[in-house]
Order: sequence, then C-alpha cells, then structure tokens
Amino acid sequence: MRMRAALAAAALAVTATACQQVAHAAEDPVAAPAAKRLSKERGGLKTAVFAGGCFWGVEAVFSHVKGVTAAVSGYHGGTERQASYKLVSSGVTDHAEAVRITYDPAVIRYDQLLRIFFSVVADPTQLNRQGPDVGAHYRSAIVPMSAEQNAVAKAYLAQLKAAGIWDRPIVTRIERAQAFYPAEGEHQNFMLKNPRNAYILRWDAPKVKALKAMYPGVYSARFLRD
Repeated sequence: MRMRAALAAAALAVTATACQQVAHAAEDPVAAPAAKRLSKERGGLKTAVFAGGCFWGVEAVFSHVKGVTAAVSGYHGGTERQASYKLVSSGVTDHAEAVRITYDPAVIRYDQLLRIFFSVVADPTQLNRQGPDVGAHYRSAIVPMSAEQNAVAKAYLAQLKAAGIWDRPIVTRIERAQAFYPAEGEHQNFMLKNPRNAYILRWDAPKVKALKAMYPGVYSARFLRD
C-alpha cells in the first residue's frame, strides 16, 4: 500500500517544461501544488463527484486517470423529474452538470484527484461558468461523499487560497452530497464517441493533453467505456 502510494505521488510530479508545453491549451492549465493533507481512505473502491462546467470534459479527463474505474456524466442535486439535459442546460433547475467517478484509493488518492481537478479540469475563479458555458449549472464544485473526503477537500481549498496561485479569488464550492442522476446515453463517453466535435477540439481535448503532459505517471491512454 505504501509503495503504491509513493509511486502515485511521484507520478504526479509537475515539471516547468510540461507546463510550458500545454500553455497553448484552450484554458491554460495550472500547476496546482500537491496536497499537504493526504487522503487516508481505505477499504476498496470509492466514489467522488466533481462539477467543473460541461461534463463532457470533466468525464474525459478523469476517464484517463489510472485508478479510476468508472466515470459517469450526470446531474447533481435538483429533482429527478427535472434531471434532463434539456431542462438542466436551460438553467431553470438546481442541478449542476457533474461527473461521478469510481476509483481505487490504493492507486490514486482523493487528494490527487483534487489536484488534477484544479490543474487541468476547472478554473476555480470563474463563478457559475466555465469557458464558454454560462450558468449556475456550470458551476465548479467539489462534492465529498464521506467525512474523509470532506476533510481533505476543505484542507486543500484552504491550501490553494493561501498559496495565491490565481489572480482572482477562488469561488469553487464544497457542496453537500445530494442525489446524482446519470445523464442520457448520448452524453456518456461523449469525447470518445465524438473526437472531431468542434467543442471537444476547442475546449476538452486540450485538457486531456494537459493531463498527459503534466501528470504522465497517472495518465492512461485507454478511454473508459460504459
């Protein structure tokens, strides 16, 4: 267990050269620091929920992380009756487009997932939007699924705010876990199914490239499937 954790930590090392190589990405990646408060999760597979704008890109990035065994796009919060792409994307519901991932903490820790999220997935300074997508349903949020995840998330957010990495205030929120409704089938594995889609090429493919360049040790070339 300790050896695998040490290998995972080493794999997340970021080099200045790698950051320069991905500086052309649609949204520039940021070399978020390693967490000081490490996750202590034990006992098999865990789940985590992240909201970071359009779920296509969030799912695509985490789908390429070693130790992640499933990544499902969906809607967090709100009601089941309103959990549809048409309604959520209209901005009339309380949902957030989000991704529920399943991961093995012996391979990739929760604090390392947070680091990836803030490095290449979402800009934590954008309020109720990400890139070209505007609305509260595109907010960036961390949804802890356990007391341990909550403690790690709070500590890491505090660490990032103290580090002063971004020029603007961090507005990413920690939200209470609510119901998660999987999105329609057409939105699952969207990047895998639509690699030449204009939105994917402009906004999401650069995030996956940034993951590979910045964290090659945890990057997996395979794409998770339903």
